[in-house]
Amino acid sequence: MRILAFIVMLLMFSKNLVANEQIVLGLSQDEVAITANFDGSKILLFGAIQRDAPQPDGKMGVIITIAGPSKPIAVRKKEKRFGIWVNNQTVEVDAAPSFYAVATSAPFTEIVSDVEDLRNKISVERAIRSVGAPMHIQDSQSFTEAVIRIRKDQKLYQLLENEIVVDQSTLFRTSVDMPANLTEGDYFTRIFLTRDGKIVSQFDTIIDVKKVGLERFLFNLSRENPLIYGLLSLAIAIIAGWVASSFFRYIRHT
Repeated sequence: MRILAFIVMLLMFSKNLVANEQIVLGLSQDEVAITANFDGSKILLFGAIQRDAPQPDGKMGVIITIAGPSKPIAVRKKEKRFGIWVNNQTVEVDAAPSFYAVATSAPFTEIVSDVEDLRNKISVERAIRSVGAPMHIQDSQSFTEAVIRIRKDQKLYQLLENEIVVDQSTLFRTSVDMPANLTEGDYFTRIFLTRDGKIVSQFDTIIDVKKVGLERFLFNLSRENPLIYGLLSLAIAIIAGWVASSFFRYIRHT
């Protein structure tokens, strides 16, 4: 019985050590509404670090990631043959987030180890899953790099180093710009607290990005009644063309 009691006390002591620091998060908004005139949004993330003991030794860091819905993507490499650009090689990337942002309180490599990055898939490169490529593809990694490069140019992939402000090693805040070309769905948000490169606490939440109003109506119509959606689009195009033609005829005769 003494041995059992000792083991229970040891486990409770170990749990207290692990739970010494915990993250409490706040969001300026947990929903992003995509309307007809949506041109992007800014999400403010703020929180605090709760401690049930004095602050441990070691360099502290805070990392926040926001990941949009992941989908497979076919990446094609073009080559010029006989004066014409043609698709030469294709690699299927198994899953790439439609949006991915990483904000940190210090340079990324200084606050999280490569092992922790690999285990938790924190960095942009680790967030993309590409299991394998055809045997004849010699440089498959370049296809993944192409996805990252293109989506960085579109502001869909962001590395925001030193963008998290930490006050008195307790309060933290940052903001992330969400571009206009967002994909609808759940945006999985993770907050990591690190000590000397090791993750000591993690908090997860979800930001809901969805179409509303006319955008929602047209989206549902295109999925549920594609024939009606197509006829409606054709009618709108005809009416718009007729209105434009009538307007220019009116201008010429005045």
